[in-house]
Amino acid sequence: MNRPPPAVLQTPGFPHYNVAWSPFHSNRLALASSANYGLVGNGRLHIVSLGPGPGGMPGLSLEKFYETQDGLYDVAWSEIHENQIVSASADGSLKLWDIMINVGSSMTTDLPIRAWHEHTREVFSVDWSNINKDQFISSSWDGTVKLWSPDRPHSITTIHAHPACVYQALFSPHQPDVIATCSTDGTLKIFDLRAPGYVPSGPATNNFTTPLTAAALTVPASGTEVLSLDWNKYRPFVLASAGVDKAVKVWDCRMVKLGPESAQNPAVGGMCETQLLGHELAVRKVQWSPHRVDMLASASYDMTCRVWTTAPPPGGKQLVYIHDPHTEFVIGCGWSLYEEGVLASCSWDCRVNVFRV
Repeated sequence: MNRPPPAVLQTPGFPHYNVAWSPFHSNRLALASSANYGLVGNGRLHIVSLGPGPGGMPGLSLEKFYETQDGLYDVAWSEIHENQIVSASADGSLKLWDIMINVGSSMTTDLPIRAWHEHTREVFSVDWSNINKDQFISSSWDGTVKLWSPDRPHSITTIHAHPACVYQALFSPHQPDVIATCSTDGTLKIFDLRAPGYVPSGPATNNFTTPLTAAALTVPASGTEVLSLDWNKYRPFVLASAGVDKAVKVWDCRMVKLGPESAQNPAVGGMCETQLLGHELAVRKVQWSPHRVDMLASASYDMTCRVWTTAPPPGGKQLVYIHDPHTEFVIGCGWSLYEEGVLASCSWDCRVNVFRV
């Protein structure tokens, strides 16, 4: 099948860390990027438009960008305000931007409308709830996940989720008070925000100096770092995980018990439904399709973005498509929320590609 070439936008000097489609505008994306691959130096938040390009083919154009003092690792669009977006930074801060402020004066303005700084290490992910639309969460290398409201000067609550870096934390799309996390420690965890409680101290842990919030369910997902996870949009408590072991794994976590008693009875479990094998290096991002129950995309250090089905036809393959024009690590990918089968990928080659699967 001959596919048209992807729409491409290059941001020289600013390798990408993640891409996010607007929940309000079908043709608008945001890019989190960092100079020097995020090791040192400043960051940029790019606002990108998808529209007609040369020869009538789709094209990408840069609407505006925001400079930040430290690199940016993630972005999430507000679910209540179409022009607002929150960014996660290497200095431990979160910033809220309004892309309509100063419109017309210049392509760039450096002033966020709000900023929070409670994390003690890099903030690696941020996610806005699509149920409780006035809340978002962040996860950090400091091992914590924090719940925020854009109207409050401080976080609402802090979850001591893992003893090491929390690479990603995501709200369940089905249950407003449930989040999932993944970490350097090889686990995927599910927490109920209504059930505060701590893991009892044991011989190897001292809860006084290193408190750890009790998870409703802990899934031993990998023998090494889990870098990404996502909730299936149609099957509650089915999640995908991916990481350094190069595999994308699908987990059935329906045995989880929620509610006020979940902290008193933390469980270990999760059934691995399927493993999607083929990436040659660590998988940095995984995301389920918002339109199909069986389809997901993954981005990897092997410079590819791949699309998979968990329900191939008899004799068919789980691997649907390999997108391989990138020339560096592919760090992020995201499905269009409006148009089925349209996917964006972003990379350390400073290019964002939008293509149809």
